[in-house]
Amino acid sequence: MAGENNNQAVRSYQKQFKELLQAVYQKQAYFREFFGGGIEALDGVTHNKTAFSIKTSDIPVVIGTEYNKDPDVGFGKGTSNSTRFGERQEIIYTDTDVPYTWEWVFHEGIDRHTVNNDFDATIADRSDLQAQAKVQLFDNHGGLFISQVADQTFKLAGITNDAILKLFNDLSNAYVNMEAVGNKMAWVKPELYNAIVDHPITTTAKHSGANVDANGIISFKGFQIKEVPETKFQDGELAYTSITGVGKQFTGINTTRTIESEDFDGVAFQGAGKAGEFILPANKKAVIKVTLGE
Repeated sequence: MAGENNNQAVRSYQKQFKELLQAVYQKQAYFREFFGGGIEALDGVTHNKTAFSIKTSDIPVVIGTEYNKDPDVGFGKGTSNSTRFGERQEIIYTDTDVPYTWEWVFHEGIDRHTVNNDFDATIADRSDLQAQAKVQLFDNHGGLFISQVADQTFKLAGITNDAILKLFNDLSNAYVNMEAVGNKMAWVKPELYNAIVDHPITTTAKHSGANVDANGIISFKGFQIKEVPETKFQDGELAYTSITGVGKQFTGINTTRTIESEDFDGVAFQGAGKAGEFILPANKKAVIKVTLGE
């Protein structure tokens, strides 16, 4: 690869970088479950504003309460001008364009005289480190996105056993009442996570999925609990809860390449792309954030 690159001005690494991004995202992104477990990555995209289009319908499902058995409905005098199924509702899907909302870029230099390492190994190392850095950037944007689209805000009266139990009882009631289908998950700050692990009801005798020795917990009141660094939350927020897989996170890679430099004996390692997040408006009601307060 190094010899080939010396004989041409530009060498593309878009496909490799795409694969790295997806692999790192699945392992290191804290909010990956909210976005369906992975990032949708496209390499070699053109410079445009739209990431993709989806077909949606905002017409709710209508369920009739009674099958009409009147002899003049659908039969007799009602033949050809009535139906026993009730009013018919037309279903129309609309095309919704999903835009990119933010961009990322990197620009590094590899000088043959100073790198002190194999060229191919250096590109591989830098690609991996850049992928890790970008996934952390995606995660920060993901946390902000979840905070912004949350349909409700619940308040935790304090980091106490009673307050935590009341909070999760209220959250559980909310998801039951909205008839949400799917796995419930809570992303929580370390302080709240430790309080949940130490809570009196999280005992192995009650099959709570707790491991106090390892400071770990699988579930609490029907929610899968995940500890997330404080920096991933917005000011004043303690937790996000949601049905998993309600959103989508995506990126388009415009370029990832090495190009011979005129300024030094080596190559510039460059990358640029666009990214964004998306959730169907109807799914926002399944997203709740928790703040500290009365």
